[in-house]
Order: sequence, then structure tokens, then C-alpha cells
Amino acid sequence: MSSTDVHKEAEDSGPSGYAAARLHLLTEGAQSGPPRRTALSGLTDDWLTGLFAAGAEGLRGVSLVAVGGYGRGELSPRSDLDLLLLHDGSDTTAVAALADRIWYPVWDLGLALDHSVRTPAEARKTAAEDLKVQLGLLDARHIAGDLGLTAGLRTAVLADWRNQAPKRLPELQELCAERAERQGELQYLLEPDLKEARGGLRDATTLRAVAASWLADAPREGLDDARRRLLDVRDALHLTTGRATDRLALQEQDQVAAELGLLDADTLLRQVYEAARVISYASDVTWREVARVLRSRAVRPRLRAMLGGGKPVPERSPLAEGVVEQDGEVVLARAARPERDPVLPLRAAAAAAQAGLPLSLHAVRRMAATVRPLPTPWPAEAREQLVTLLGSGHPTIDVWEALEAEGLITRLLPDWERVRCRPQRNAVHIWTVDRHLIETAVRASEFTRRVHRPDLLLVAALLHDIGKGWPGDHSVAGEIIAKDVAARIGFDRDDVAVLSTLVLHHLLLVETATRRDLEDPATVRSVAEAVGSQSTLELLHALTEADALATGPAAWSSWRASLVADLVKRVAAVLAGDVLDEPEAAAPTAEQERLAIEAVATGSPVLSLRAQTEPPTEEQPSGDPEPLGVELLIAVPDQEGVLPAVAGVLAMHRLTVRTAELRTLDLPDGVEGSVLLLNWRVAAEYGSLPQAARLRADLVRALDGSLDIAGRLAERDAAYPRRRGVVAPPPRVTVAPAASRLATVIEVRAQDAPALLFRIGRALEDASVRVRSAHVSTLGANAVDAFYVTGPEGAPLPGDEAAAVARKLEETLRG
Repeated sequence: MSSTDVHKEAEDSGPSGYAAARLHLLTEGAQSGPPRRTALSGLTDDWLTGLFAAGAEGLRGVSLVAVGGYGRGELSPRSDLDLLLLHDGSDTTAVAALADRIWYPVWDLGLALDHSVRTPAEARKTAAEDLKVQLGLLDARHIAGDLGLTAGLRTAVLADWRNQAPKRLPELQELCAERAERQGELQYLLEPDLKEARGGLRDATTLRAVAASWLADAPREGLDDARRRLLDVRDALHLTTGRATDRLALQEQDQVAAELGLLDADTLLRQVYEAARVISYASDVTWREVARVLRSRAVRPRLRAMLGGGKPVPERSPLAEGVVEQDGEVVLARAARPERDPVLPLRAAAAAAQAGLPLSLHAVRRMAATVRPLPTPWPAEAREQLVTLLGSGHPTIDVWEALEAEGLITRLLPDWERVRCRPQRNAVHIWTVDRHLIETAVRASEFTRRVHRPDLLLVAALLHDIGKGWPGDHSVAGEIIAKDVAARIGFDRDDVAVLSTLVLHHLLLVETATRRDLEDPATVRSVAEAVGSQSTLELLHALTEADALATGPAAWSSWRASLVADLVKRVAAVLAGDVLDEPEAAAPTAEQERLAIEAVATGSPVLSLRAQTEPPTEEQPSGDPEPLGVELLIAVPDQEGVLPAVAGVLAMHRLTVRTAELRTLDLPDGVEGSVLLLNWRVAAEYGSLPQAARLRADLVRALDGSLDIAGRLAERDAAYPRRRGVVAPPPRVTVAPAASRLATVIEVRAQDAPALLFRIGRALEDASVRVRSAHVSTLGANAVDAFYVTGPEGAPLPGDEAAAVARKLEETLRG
């Protein structure tokens, strides 16, 4: 069926014909994108024109007007129809009857309708009171009836908008900022709202409204393509879900990608992010221009009065060679010659970031069009300017994005292209890979006084995840890339070696501190061997913290900071030449000894709960200490089943475990018996902590078998099932090679769940192994736990036996 036949069927057959023609248009695979949106708008125009003609016979001074997205001819499959029935007020009864003749057929087909009936004066009054109405009217388009009435309204609304622009544009900018605060930035969200998030379709429409004011215009290059790409994605989303939704949910991304002919969901998200980045950058530039124009209008009359007329010359303040500040922006000096000065982009960017000013769009585009490539290796000035840019703190972000918008970053660092706009499908990460790298540099700039080589820290921060654009382990791939990049930008051989080590081992400290036994000399020695020197350890410590802080709130805490600091202290001692003795049983504290004696005397578990806090630091010398969690001390007469019993009771009481240590305690002379001491740090999943007496009572019952923990947890899960979105990857259990001479280390990676530690503990008990210590780490929805286990006699497990235990545990968790 041709397009002409589709329109004819809609005209001839009324609502049912329109519905059939609409369905055919939306399911016709040969037509998609802008042609389909235009065709759907035209088809709908024809149908509504027929409805209008049938109901408006003999009626004058009335027109049917499309506004908003329909007015722009951007109808997606499930878009609302935004309609205004405009009339001159001469026959309101007839107009009301006409409205019913149009609205009801639309509703009968199940189409969403946003409608109003107004005179031109009423429409202008409503627009003056409601900014959203005014924005919709800016896209008013005539469908049927009195063309002169529609044209008159359009002319009046545009005149009103231009006259009121100095007042209304700041109001519009505030609305955009509030919406961005609520919805987040489209270019970083895993489940973005294509319309409302910053950089989405709503912002693209806003830029059209600003342009219509004649006060400022958005950068045009790439903007239409970005808008079209987001509209195409929304079309595909509507078709795959059958709903009028703008939320690109995780579970629908593969289908949407397939509908658009894309490779996979990551390719889809990357295209969405690229489009959003274009719109966001255009918005930033446009709002700066609006502010500049409004400032100029406010100041110019006073200047003219003072100077006796004439146009004032803008003041230009030098910032660096070839770079000046003018009117709140960084621009190129008149004598600047980008074609002869390859360092100019970095010099201008560093100057802008240091001054906390934006780079002028014109300056960036001029440099992108004319600057010559830097030689290899870079001259010292270029390297120094890059380090200055990275060390400028938060202003670095906007300046970096300005360079990236015009392709200058990938020309300076070609490897950047693989991480640009690359999504991270991990709830812990809140940024794309490229933005995370810049955020890490911003965080690292706060630590430059803590290290002897701040330049290496900042460049390592920029490169630490550069391998995420390549297959395999990103740290290993990143080490190779970092060597090449560091040499290219002019670092000497020793510095290149340090940078590649920092990139290779950027996760070493936090993973070791949270998953390994720091009392085991093998743990500390392995880190010391990997790091190699005190200076590299110092840099790695700062990089670890900057990386975690830039990742998101779930990746860093005072607890993790304290564990990493403890590991760094131990490694520093080894690097300084201290010899590590085999660990002796730590002397019990008075509190631990008291609990142990009471446990022996009563033959039952005893426990205490105590809040743990971090003492004030030099950076935060005052204020309340930051909580590290709640310390749970439990002393239990030595027996089987202690780990699953404690973990199960804590799961029943909705307590999450942050760290866990279990060991046999040496009792004072004269006290017979053997006591297990559990020193755990826990936190309430929500609400307040349970009373210690209640925990103890449940633990007693769990150990004597009268409390069915598994049954209780199953009942709770059945009564309050957890909602599951995307299917999590299966759990993985491995044996860490050569991690300890004293025990076998079994590592578990799985989806976090309240009863996970209970299930692991019970499986290890069933395997007849003893848990010497447990190191629990939770990152977002992922748990990474390490268990130091021995056989019944206290020795590490033989290799084949350890592998069998790991396999059995993995099978249990998968089941």
C-alpha cells in the first residue's frame, strides 16, 4: 500500500480507516525515522481535518491547531495529540459541540489527547501565565479551518515571546535546572528518560524556543542529528513496549537496539549518550549567551550615559600566551595563531580551568579547525599544560567537555575514542567511562599535596580505566595503553614505568584490604612486591581514594578508607625493610576476654553491640565522628555451625555484614575450654538495630537447632518477594592461588542478598572445612567475599580438595 493509498483510506473510512492506516504505517518496516513521523503527522492531519469538516459545516471563525510535538510534526507511535480548538468567540455553543465531534473519536481510538478550546486572547493570556503553554504555542501549526485565525495567533504569540524574553528566559532556564536536578543527566544514566533528563528532547525543544526569542541561538552543528537520534530511539521504544513511555529501561534496551538495527544495548546507549552530550553542550553555550546578552542590555544604557554615547569596547584581560578573558569567557587573543601553535588548545584549556571560566565556543571551533597536531613526544609545555588542566578541580569538567565537543580530545589522545560515552553497566558507577576518568582527576587534584609527584597522580587518574574500551581485563589492557600514552606525551622511562604500574594495580589496594586477611604476611608481601617502592605506594593510595570517590557513594566509605590505610601502613613497613613475622594470636582486649570467660561459664553464646566511629582527621578536625558501622562481638563455646548460625540470625534481623572475622581465642590461665570469637561489623538494612538480648536469644536457638533459620528466611521471601529487574550474572567461586601460607582462600562473587552469607556458611560447614576468617565486601548489588578456610586439623586444603569445595559451593549458590 502506497503512502497515497494510506491517506485515502484514512479519509474515506473515518476512525476505523484511520486506525487501520495508522497500524499499517507503524508496522511497515521500510519506513522509519523522520519519514515515518512526518507521515504519521500527515495521516493524523487528514483524519482530524475530516472530523473538523464534518462538525464545522457552516461555522466560521474557528480553526484546529496542532501545538507542542504534534505541531512540530514529531509524532512518535504513542505520542499525545496536542490540539487547540481556536475560535473568535462568536458562537461558543457551536464550538463546544464541534469540540465533542473531534475529541470523542480520538478518545474512542485510545489515543492520548491534550486539548483546549480558547479564543486568541484567552490563549495569549494563558501563555502569559503558564510558560509551558507558551512554549507549546511557539510550535503552533494550522490543521483545518480559518487559516487567518491561526496565523494571527502565531504572529501574536511570537511577538509576545520576543517582547517578554528578557523576563521569561531566566524563568525557563530555572525550570530546566530544576528538571535536570530531578531527572539527572541523560548522557550518564543507565535507564534514562529520553525526554525529561538533561540533554534530552525537552532541552532540544527549549533551544528552539530560545532561538525564537532572537536573543541567542544554539550551536547548530550536530544538533538536528542529535534530536533526530533521540526521536528515533523513542519511536523504537514505543513500538517495542506498546506504551507511551520515554524511560529507556534496562530490560527493553536489547529490543530497542534490534528495532533500530544496532549491534547491542551498549551501542544503543552510546548513541543516546552522544546525542545527549551534543544537546547538553549546546544548552550550556546557549544559556551563557543568553546571560551575556541580558547583562549587556542591563549595563549598556549606563555606559552610554557615562561615555556620551557610542558602543563600549569589551575589556580583554590576558590569561596566558595567546589567551584572554573577554565578557566572562576565555577567547583567543587577536595575535594568537593556532595554525602555528600546537600547544594552544591545552594552554587555553588550562588557563580557562585555572580561572574557572568557560572556553568560548568560537575559540574552540577555531582551534579545532586550524591547529596542527602535537609532535611525538609532546614538548614539555604541552605536558605541563595537560597536568595543569587536570589539576584545576571541578572547572576541568566543563573545559574538557568543550574540547571534546569539537573533537580536540581524541586528536590529542586517540585512545580516548574507545572510552568516550562508553556506558558502565554497574550500579556502583554513576558515570560513563570517560566522565569517570575526568571525575577521578578532579578528585585526585584534592590530593596533590599528599604526594611527591602530583603530575603522575593526575595523569594516572586520567588513564586508570582507559583499558575499558578493549577486550579482557581492563587493568591489563590499560597498562599497555598507559605505557604508550605516557611515552607519547613526553614522560621519561622511569615515569612511564610508574604510570603503567599505577594503571595495572589501581584496584589492588581496595580489593586486598576488603577481601584479604591483613594479618597474613603473605598478603602484605604480595602487595609490596607488586607496588615496588614507597613513592609508588604513596601515589597508588591517593589514586585508590580518588577512583573510589569518583565512582559513586557505594564505592567508598570511612570503613573502606580505614582498611586501605591499614594495608598501606603495613606495606610501607615492608618496603622500608621491616621483616614480617608469622602472625601470632592477637592478645584479646578486656572486653573480648570478659565475653569469652562468660561464654565458657554459661556454655552459651554472649555478645555485645557497640558503635564504631572514625576519629576526626586533619581535613575534618571538628564535627561528629563519622560512623564506621556497629561492632558485633560474639563469644561462643567452640562448636560446629557457628558461621551459618550467626549469619542466618543477622539475615533474619535484616543486618548487613561489612566485615567478618572468626578465630579461636586463647583463654587466661586456669580457664578451661575453647572459645570462638567473632568480631563483625554490621549495619541495619533499614530501621534501627535489634536489641542485643534478642539477637543472643535467637543465636542460642539457632545453635541448638530449635530455630529453623532456612525456613524462616524462606517464609519471609515468600511473603515479601524481592523485585528483580535484569537477570544477574551467575555466581562464581574460585580458589585464590598462593594468597596465604596459613589457609586456603576461597573467593565468592555473587549478587548480594540478605541470606547470602548464611548460605555460604552452611555450604562450607557441609564441606567440613573451618572458616579462619571472612572478608565481606559489597559494591552496589555485587558481593565479593573471601573466606580463609582450613581442614579440620587447621592446615590449608590440598589443591584438588580446595577446587572441589569451590565447585560445590558454586553449585549451591547457583541452585
